[in-house]
Amino acid sequence: MNLLLLAAQAGAMDGTGMLVFMVLLLVVMWFFMIRPQQKKQKEIRKFQNSLQDGAKVIVSGGIYGTVKHIDLTSNKVDVEISRGVVIQVDKNYLFADAASQGTNA
Repeated sequence: MNLLLLAAQAGAMDGTGMLVFMVLLLVVMWFFMIRPQQKKQKEIRKFQNSLQDGAKVIVSGGIYGTVKHIDLTSNKVDVEISRGVVIQVDKNYLFADAASQGTNA
């Protein structure tokens, strides 16, 4: 009878060890994968909210241009990609400041 109780206790310890391992694994995943992605998204959102006319930007498709007009009501931005060529993009698709990338957009 005591042997069965010892075996049951050993099984319970293995389950606790597995639970602790899973929690540690989730903490490591959050620290190395999820947290950096959240920080990057926060920086992108901050950049998008601080856009001004004349800013040099990179559109998500890799197109370099200059902000000509920002319409906050529709969340659209007019971007001049070449002299006289203006495209309209959603503000959420502007990801980078071309001036800080060292380009001559």
